[in-house]
Amino acid sequence: MNRTVRVLVAEDQSAVRAGLVLILRSAPDIEVVGEAADGEQAVARARELRPDVVLMDVQMPRLDGVSATRQVVAEQLADVLVLTTFDLDEYVFGALRAGAAGFLLKNTEAKDLLAAVRTVAGGEGIVAPAVTRRLIAEFAAGPVRDPKADPAVVRTLTRREREVLSCLGDGLSNADIAVRLEMAEATVKTHVSRLLGKLELRSRVQAAVLAQELGI
Repeated sequence: MNRTVRVLVAEDQSAVRAGLVLILRSAPDIEVVGEAADGEQAVARARELRPDVVLMDVQMPRLDGVSATRQVVAEQLADVLVLTTFDLDEYVFGALRAGAAGFLLKNTEAKDLLAAVRTVAGGEGIVAPAVTRRLIAEFAAGPVRDPKADPAVVRTLTRREREVLSCLGDGLSNADIAVRLEMAEATVKTHVSRLLGKLELRSRVQAAVLAQELGI
């Protein structure tokens, strides 16, 4: 990216938050514009600062990260990159439905954290490799099924859009999809945008889970 990515860090544990800020500030193209110690503060700071990305912890006091994510996404204040543990507590699935653009483990290496922030700021979703299979499997096996997980929802998609949806289910980036389907990356972005609109999904991560649930 050629611009500076503005990030708001929302994490209730001060030591963890300080570590995240330190890592983010080590990158010349990333600026930490604010910090929040709970969900309510995260939403308020997002409204005030309008960052590109909110790095959001899931479990926080006053207002949890899922509810905060839902508000931030609904008001189009920023893209949200959720921080989670390897155990993938139930809040993660709520964050997915709330429109989070990505999920990252708290023990992620610094370089991967920076790459994830850039990816989300660039308009692409991301799920940490170690999370992907667990996230999809547990989401699909959960007691509450997403009402959109009906084969009929994909009938409005063109053949090409279904192919792109399948690639999203495999966790591919726009660049990877372009290579697999032999099309321009800009065309891939157009297809992703259109299929998200048709399926009434807020993020490509949601599309990836839907693709997995339907076996596309």
